[in-house]
Amino acid sequence: MDTIEKLKILSEDSQYDLACACGTGKDDRRRRGLDGKWLYPVALPQGGYSILLKTLLSNACKNDCKYCPLRSDTDVQRCTLQPEEVANVFMEYLRRKKVFGLFLSSGVIGNPDHAMDRINAVARMLRYKHNYRGYIHLKVIPGASDVAIEDSISLASAVSLNIETPGRKRFEVLSNKKDYMNDIIRPLKLMSKLTGQGMRHSRVKCTTQFIVGASDETDSEIIQYMFNLYDRLKFQRVYFSAYQKGLGHPDIPGERQMLKSPDNIFMREHRLYQADYLIRRYGFKNEDVILDKSGNLRLDKDPKQTWADSHPEFYPVRINTSDREALLRVPGLGLDTVAKILKIRRERRIPRLEDLGIKGKRLEKIKRYVIFE
Repeated sequence: MDTIEKLKILSEDSQYDLACACGTGKDDRRRRGLDGKWLYPVALPQGGYSILLKTLLSNACKNDCKYCPLRSDTDVQRCTLQPEEVANVFMEYLRRKKVFGLFLSSGVIGNPDHAMDRINAVARMLRYKHNYRGYIHLKVIPGASDVAIEDSISLASAVSLNIETPGRKRFEVLSNKKDYMNDIIRPLKLMSKLTGQGMRHSRVKCTTQFIVGASDETDSEIIQYMFNLYDRLKFQRVYFSAYQKGLGHPDIPGERQMLKSPDNIFMREHRLYQADYLIRRYGFKNEDVILDKSGNLRLDKDPKQTWADSHPEFYPVRINTSDREALLRVPGLGLDTVAKILKIRRERRIPRLEDLGIKGKRLEKIKRYVIFE
């Protein structure tokens, strides 16, 4: 196969590693280019969106991850790009202004450090041969050595490694070859250490991803790990990828669960993203995310609404005097609206919600939780 033929296969196979959350707006969704490659929208610091070229270096893999369609025992068309091929194709896309940056991952070719060496070779070519100073996101291979990980961090704008499950017990359901503490937790801790505040590579962002529903974990376990990733390891983002029916081994819990409720998994992913947003942006603590008796988020109600309905003593919130944290607990009030309320309050009192441009069902929802003292 030539480079473009391989790229079509490998960029398609890269869809299982998330480069961004799957949003609901047209600008938030990944899309496929005319030549078959996955193009991912990313939010820019100065506002607006741009596009990442996202591909695997190879879909050959020695691992047995039972949720993964590329695991070693599956019959798929395998191919591998040379580092020079990836670097040259990316620079051509960049010259044509088709992309903003690169997201590069790979299957485990031979052993983790060999795969990392090839991934890092692409980044090194871009940085030192092509003098590219833009965005590069490199995937850390589970089980990679400390030296290989530090090399990636020295070359990248962002690095990530999938945590996959919350804890060793859930992880062992999905893999017989990988060791959770050595192959997953050790590298995550090292990534955190090398990019910590005051460190040489503090500019590099760290992210990770849970494979939701492939194993038999609960939302409670995921949320506890997610909170620790933010609070202790200082990761920038945690992503969630709902297990997709038919991709994995037929004996894993995810396949059995699909037979009972095939549509619930995507709503579960959505609720986890909502809980993640409340923790990152709204100041919610782990204990503020209310779960049902089975330790899971409610699928019929978002977690902010669930908290409000469980704490009637907290309401009504006073629109003209309550602080930002209290206003953010009001269902229907988001970050932008609360910022607008606080800005207006510096100049005058707010007599009614309609003055904020709120209307319809959202207006009626908010009215149930606020007063205009």
